[in-house]
Amino acid sequence: MAYAGRVTSPEADQFQFQPETDAGFPAGAAADDGAAAETVAGEPQGQVRGGDAGGERPEARLERAVRAAEHALIEFEIAVETFRVEVENFSRLHHQKLGPMYARLDELDAQIAEAKAARTGDPEDVRAAHEARARVMPMPGVEELFHGWMDSDGLFPEAAAMLTDQPVRPPERVRPSEEARRLYRELARRAHPDLAQDEGERKRRDEFIARVNAAYGRGDEALLRELSEEWDAGPVAEESRPSRSEELYARLEWLARRKELLTLVARELEEGAIGAMLRLAPDDPDRLLDEIAEQLLAQVAEREAELSRFLSQG
Repeated sequence: MAYAGRVTSPEADQFQFQPETDAGFPAGAAADDGAAAETVAGEPQGQVRGGDAGGERPEARLERAVRAAEHALIEFEIAVETFRVEVENFSRLHHQKLGPMYARLDELDAQIAEAKAARTGDPEDVRAAHEARARVMPMPGVEELFHGWMDSDGLFPEAAAMLTDQPVRPPERVRPSEEARRLYRELARRAHPDLAQDEGERKRRDEFIARVNAAYGRGDEALLRELSEEWDAGPVAEESRPSRSEELYARLEWLARRKELLTLVARELEEGAIGAMLRLAPDDPDRLLDEIAEQLLAQVAEREAELSRFLSQG
């Protein structure tokens, strides 16, 4: 199989981000968008917002810049995800092919240390043998260590009850008060989703009724009263929408932040152990694994010979 060995693609190479530009995005784009994106990225915001002599809408060049930046980000995301999958697949192959050899080396090191400690009786050799054996032994899970008393989320309820001399009791059933039932029925009638006149209103009512049902299920009379007051007040007025130019600039800023995040992910992949191995042999990583396997086999043979010498001396 072939691996890229770095986060890139032919398409992504055509769309290089330049955070130092005004909008945080490059001029490089497709033929129909490149000039516009370059103009927007290089001009001060005031000139863009003010329009141009050709009569073009002030937002038109911003829209082309956003499209170019979106295209570039998509290609970059594809390249990063492609490399992530390559790293994951190579890591799995590395573990399958070389994992048993590493395990065999660790086992031989433990046996050699134990044989040496048995022969010398030196406390330092004994300690080293214990450490070598501990590296070979699997790490038990929390639940295994505590034999069903606790897991990674903490003590089991039965264990907590035993430690505090309290019986394990099921959760108490909630019986809503008369006032809670009255408030619930009133809210259910007034806010029922079937009374909505449009899809947006139906969604608002669905979400509100879900909150009403949750409060009633807990018998929370105070919260039901608050919900009743909230419904009386009516829906919250929509905030004034930003201008089209403001939306486009906000979109460019978001795309720049997203690109920076992906850059960090890509750097982490490339600088990791598996990514570094892929960079050593991007065209033939299988050959690299074969070379490492040969080295490990030679080390195994050396350790086995060393262990034989210790055992024969004992």
